[in-house]
Amino acid sequence: MLEPELQQRITTRRAELDDELEEQRADVRAAQDELPFPERDLERVSEQIADERASATAVPGKLVRHAAAWRGSPQA
Repeated sequence: MLEPELQQRITTRRAELDDELEEQRADVRAAQDELPFPERDLERVSEQIADERASATAVPGKLVRHAAAWRGSPQA
């Protein structure tokens, strides 16, 4: 059997670790609660980019004129 002092130290340390673990769990839960917002925003932006790419490929001349204007070409 363990000495009473050692037993007390073990019990105290175990309680400290349990408290730390509970704090970490709370942090993880808070991060998980925030996660849907960036995922939703990323999905929305990805859809916008896909729509823009689809419309740009539908009118390739428009994309070329835009590129020329960006370079400062007189063709714009």
